[in-house]
Amino acid sequence: MSLSRARGRILRAGLLTGIKARRTAAAYDRPMSGELPPVWLIRAAVAAVWIYEGLWCKLLHGQPRELEVVEAVPRFGRAIGARFLQALGIVEVALGVWVLSGIAPRACAIAQTVLLVTLNANGLVWARHLIHDPAGMVVKNIAFLALAWVASGWPR
Repeated sequence: MSLSRARGRILRAGLLTGIKARRTAAAYDRPMSGELPPVWLIRAAVAAVWIYEGLWCKLLHGQPRELEVVEAVPRFGRAIGARFLQALGIVEVALGVWVLSGIAPRACAIAQTVLLVTLNANGLVWARHLIHDPAGMVVKNIAFLALAWVASGWPR
């Protein structure tokens, strides 16, 4: 195969060099506002996670393991664990409604971040042995928080 023919294949495969590569890289740095789904859809996705976690997993006891995790926290135990889990479920459902409302989206994203980081940190410290995949939990929650921040309109 000749050199020019090989170069042509490389360029067609998307492996660009020189000026073309810099122009292509610059295109990836531009805001993607026209390429993102509508903000209502992003908010609905984030809200659905909070409502599912709060309503199904905590208030309706759809995930019994959640109670075990909360009860593993010192000073909570069985007495406080169930009440804390109910309160947390209410807070999570309220967060979902807040996300849907679109009111004060940055404050909402901050509240989501604080809550999720606090829950993850305490879960890892006190109940790591009860969490099926701790690393996976952290990775998924980072991605979820990125989406929550996109829903907030940040950065602008």
